[in-house]
Amino acid sequence: MEKYIPILKQTQLFAGVKEEEILAMLDCLQAKCYSYKKGDYVLRQGEHLSYISILLEGSLHIQRDDYWGNRSIINIIGIGEMFGEAYVAPESTALMNDVVAIEDSKVIFLDVMKILTLCSTSCKFHSIVIQNLFFCISEKNRKLVQKLNHISKRSTREKLISYLSEEANRQNCATFFIPFNRQQLADFLSVDRSAMSNELCKMREEGLLIFKKNKFTLL
Repeated sequence: MEKYIPILKQTQLFAGVKEEEILAMLDCLQAKCYSYKKGDYVLRQGEHLSYISILLEGSLHIQRDDYWGNRSIINIIGIGEMFGEAYVAPESTALMNDVVAIEDSKVIFLDVMKILTLCSTSCKFHSIVIQNLFFCISEKNRKLVQKLNHISKRSTREKLISYLSEEANRQNCATFFIPFNRQQLADFLSVDRSAMSNELCKMREEGLLIFKKNKFTLL
């Protein structure tokens, strides 16, 4: 667990907390670390959660399959990102999506009630973590609004332009990489893969962009 302290220090949840303070908190928060192989389910739809999770290694998808097997990718989780916080309230409903390892991964689980309840010493850094948790949830809500903005567009082209424009702005460069292959991007934007691929080719022919695999350049 100790070797992941530098990663935890870079997370939003532990921002402003020293490494030695994080190490002291892990026992208090009943931290547990688990490994997952590519394709393993980290969390399954229908589970009830009492832990907040942070990815330490690898990559995860939050996804959902309908009755006929059609898949939607809700979000991609990168190293240092938190997930599951929307379902840890005592009266919260069961998990609505699956969390799946896209590559071999390690995840740390933290008891949410231990986070929200100050210890007997009322240490300053525990208060900072509670404050950070609020800011993390606010940031997650902002990203959800951004995705809703993409998928609410009427056409496949409009959805692509919305998403790719945001990525270019976020990475502050006209040339950038996205974290999806073609099928994953189609699932993320809730469009048909063939229709999306055709639209990308049309946009390239019209001189709007060039691309190779997951590398894009907006022109």
